[in-house]
Amino acid sequence: MDFFPVLFPSDSDLGALYKQATEIAYFYNSKVKAKGGNDWVSAGKLHATAVLYQLYQSVLSRYLNDSEPDFFTRLTALINKNHAAQEVLAFYMKEFPSPLLVQQSLPLDYFYEESLRGYFLHQVMQENPALIQAAKPFLAPEGLTFPQASQAVTALLGGYTKASAVMGSSDSDIFSFLTRPAKLYPDSLLDQISYILEAWADLIPQSLKTMLLRAIDFVQEEDKPHFPPVGGGGSPAMAVPDYSIFDHEYEAFTADRNWMPNVIMLAKSTLVWLDQLSKEYGYPIDTLDKIPDQELEKLSSRGITALWLIGLWERSLASKKIKNLCGNPDAEASAYSLKNYEIAQTIGGWQALDNLRQRCRGYGIRLASDMVPNHCGIDGDWVFNHSEYFIQQSYPPFPSYTYDGPNLSSDPNVEIQLEDHYYDRSDAAVTFRRKDLRTGETSYIFHGNDGTSMPWNDTAQLDFLNPATREAVYQQIKHVASNFPIIRFDAAMTLAKKHIQRLWYPKPGHGGDIAGRTQYGMDEIEFNQKIPQEFWREVVDRINEELPDTLLLAEAFWMMEGYFVRTLGMHRVYNSAFMNMLKNQENQKYRETIKNTIAFEPEILKRFVNFMNNPDEETAVSQFGDGDKYFGVCTLLSTMPGLPMFGHGQIEGYREKYGMEYRRAYWDEKPNQYLIDEHYRRIFPLLKKRYLFSGVEYFQLFDLYRDGAVQQSAFCYVNGNERERALVLYNNQYEGVEGWIKTSAPKQQKVGEEKHSETTSLAEALGLTVGGRRYLIYESFNESLTYMKPSLRVYDEGFALHLNGFETKVFLNIREVEDVDGTYAELYEQIGENGVANLEQEILALRLKPVYKAMESFHSESFFKQMKLILSGQATSKSERKLILTLAEAYAHLVAAVENLHPAAKKSLPSLPRDVSPAQMLAQVQRYSTLFKSEESRVLLHGSRILDEMEAVVAASFFLKPFLSDEATISEAMKASDTLLLSRFFSKELCEAGFTQESARKACHSAAILSSAAFMVDDSTEDPKQILALLLSDPSLANYAQVNEYQGVTWYAKEAMQEIIYLSALSLAVIKGMGNVSTYIKVLMEAEMQSGYKLLQLLE
Repeated sequence: MDFFPVLFPSDSDLGALYKQATEIAYFYNSKVKAKGGNDWVSAGKLHATAVLYQLYQSVLSRYLNDSEPDFFTRLTALINKNHAAQEVLAFYMKEFPSPLLVQQSLPLDYFYEESLRGYFLHQVMQENPALIQAAKPFLAPEGLTFPQASQAVTALLGGYTKASAVMGSSDSDIFSFLTRPAKLYPDSLLDQISYILEAWADLIPQSLKTMLLRAIDFVQEEDKPHFPPVGGGGSPAMAVPDYSIFDHEYEAFTADRNWMPNVIMLAKSTLVWLDQLSKEYGYPIDTLDKIPDQELEKLSSRGITALWLIGLWERSLASKKIKNLCGNPDAEASAYSLKNYEIAQTIGGWQALDNLRQRCRGYGIRLASDMVPNHCGIDGDWVFNHSEYFIQQSYPPFPSYTYDGPNLSSDPNVEIQLEDHYYDRSDAAVTFRRKDLRTGETSYIFHGNDGTSMPWNDTAQLDFLNPATREAVYQQIKHVASNFPIIRFDAAMTLAKKHIQRLWYPKPGHGGDIAGRTQYGMDEIEFNQKIPQEFWREVVDRINEELPDTLLLAEAFWMMEGYFVRTLGMHRVYNSAFMNMLKNQENQKYRETIKNTIAFEPEILKRFVNFMNNPDEETAVSQFGDGDKYFGVCTLLSTMPGLPMFGHGQIEGYREKYGMEYRRAYWDEKPNQYLIDEHYRRIFPLLKKRYLFSGVEYFQLFDLYRDGAVQQSAFCYVNGNERERALVLYNNQYEGVEGWIKTSAPKQQKVGEEKHSETTSLAEALGLTVGGRRYLIYESFNESLTYMKPSLRVYDEGFALHLNGFETKVFLNIREVEDVDGTYAELYEQIGENGVANLEQEILALRLKPVYKAMESFHSESFFKQMKLILSGQATSKSERKLILTLAEAYAHLVAAVENLHPAAKKSLPSLPRDVSPAQMLAQVQRYSTLFKSEESRVLLHGSRILDEMEAVVAASFFLKPFLSDEATISEAMKASDTLLLSRFFSKELCEAGFTQESARKACHSAAILSSAAFMVDDSTEDPKQILALLLSDPSLANYAQVNEYQGVTWYAKEAMQEIIYLSALSLAVIKGMGNVSTYIKVLMEAEMQSGYKLLQLLE
């Protein structure tokens, strides 16, 4: 062997031993490569071979000390008597010399014994196929043949060891004992080592146990792929959280500020968004201050209360250069490879951010920003100014690493070079080289790395065992928090203590996640001395004291979600199970996730960030489609406890996944208007009700049972507050389901310091009480219908439901009523399980039945005949008297009917009806008759758009009369019209005149104007414009006229204003006896024609 003079000396420390293994492997493999061969050796397995050799030596020494001190003395004598055996031993000593023995100049007999010991262990190793495979060039080189007598020597050794003492308490001779692991696990060094650690635990000193554990770690490091497989990926398998592992952890939730529970966040890749806005608005929008108010108003109208802008900070120049060198000339630097925490000048800097922040505040939107705590850019400011903050070493972690590529540094005093093999994608090295050109000092700094696939090659990993690093990072966090009320911590789980150790300072036997770090491993005691407290707990406590109005949001995976909010105190934490499990329709797993969470600690569920895509995931429409499944899951997103987060382009249905280095969208996509419209119909109204869904105090999850089996695809839950409850139902599969929900899943409850688990019935969750006269009322958000059920039935049976594939049902405004007068029972008998458009109206109509009965003459053919004669100018004294008589009788019946009403029905009236004097009726009927007989007035009134329904309008005004005082306003009259359901009472007449349900209501509001406009005008006011201005001061009349302000001008609707002019003229003429009706109408109509729909010009 011509590689090294001394191989793996037994007194080597762990680092030196592994370093030598890597150097030997590199040296040997280089020679093999030069010859065109491919029989490489593994440094990790070569190191494991060396450790096993030391193990064999240790166990053998124990055997000699405890059982057979003269084992090799007697064996030497035996060998010396056999010439062939002497030749075999001499051959071994020649081919496998021991430089250490030669250097010590030992006495010949001792030298001979030690050589024989070496040959004995060589024979042990020859019996180990896994060792031979790992170190064949060194244990059994090609072409090396022992003398023929070696077989006889092997037999001699076998007989000799069997005749000697057994090993310790075993029944095996020493040779059989040492070769037993290889016999059990001939193909795996790792399995052999694991067996040895368990079976030989009493024989091995702690230092050797550590070396064996590290041997496992080194092999696992080496087996980790250097690049992820091409075409691989996809969502990782998601596990249901097991909170029992956190039972021993303390509870220290951070209380929310009042605004935090109802945050709804939208993510935007800043550069891509600016480019998209530029294309949409048709002019350059390249800085934050140029984002249009119209865009912010749109976000606010949709319910968005937080805007997460990705890529705000100054980015690494080296990151961009690396991407350019690797074939993407259009790439920007990664948004997570940062130079510093200053707002990038390319998007306008701090001034542009301040402008956007102020405008967002006006729309109720808070800005959110990333903070990347575990690394910075490969050429970040700290790499130049504080290189001591980073994890590094003074030599390359592997001999094969070379650093001859381009200098990526922007600082003339410091050279930064990526490891060469990254550029040809043959290796993703764990370090880059930093060289101080002033001093020559060279260090190899580790890239950021979460151990899952490959290093982030444009980043430098910070060392959190360094207190100075921790403090510097905290100061950066504080700087971000002073400028943003919401901070998202990227890859926050990597800075939990257990993962800092796992990744960078692994415990023996737990390494292998990041190549080159096993040799820096520590036991737990030493590690905890270096970092006594969780970094995140310290951050949370200090921020809560110094900047308490900051929402801290952690991107955390690896089953640490509960720990991050319950123990570390983050306000919110990512819940990737929501996206992954629901996408894959792993419904039982996600329902168990919810169940386990609320059984352990419901407050954790409140702190989840739920999302349908993360910026580095496929888009929501790619994962969930754009049909019922998308909207079903989006409904869960909008109604589950926690913080809903929408992805960039999710609402618009964009399919392109924007890389962190994108400066623009590459696909020419147009917004999916159908999807946007459906969000407005099915999602945004729910977002406006987040106050019902964000908390967990009233949250209860239910199983849907059918024939005793749980329908796992059905998500059924209740939530709300002390005043209002909601019920959400969704079936996350193609096939339909049906069944009953009745009893909730167990949920932890707290009473003081005591905690216990309890279930509740659906009736209790909905806030119902036991009582035979009580009804559950609930409104279907999806159908705009209201339903009712007897409360007792819900108590006894629960709630039956059927859901089609991917169907969603949301029931809102859930409440219970007491049926004090039997109207709810009467209505339930009529409609049963069917919904109605307006249940309150149906109840009111039942209560108004006696009133309608009293006024039924208003429907009579005779009544409308008299009305038609009067309004057509053909009335006679006889027809006037008939009409007055009909009115008088109806009013008398009305008063009597109201006296006999149940108090609940009386309470539903706008007011108790007043007596209408016959003289007043006579005067008003005669004024109608006189007015419509006047030729001038008839000509003017014939221009009115309300002529066709005038009979019904006047009849409705007569109906209203007893319910209005002489001081009534138009608003009060319109309210009375609605309360009395006049459009319902006159539905037949209005329907015949061509009215829909909504326009019939407006016609009755016309009657309200006719009934009350005159009451608002003082007798001394004669100017028509002054009168109109006074009337329009009534908000209901202004709304009737569709008065609105746009760009500083107050506008109105032409047709509605003309109706107001005619109706107010009639009101003044009939009620007040105004004589100049035609003048009033003429003045106002001429002004209206000249106004251009502008209110001020009309009234000037």
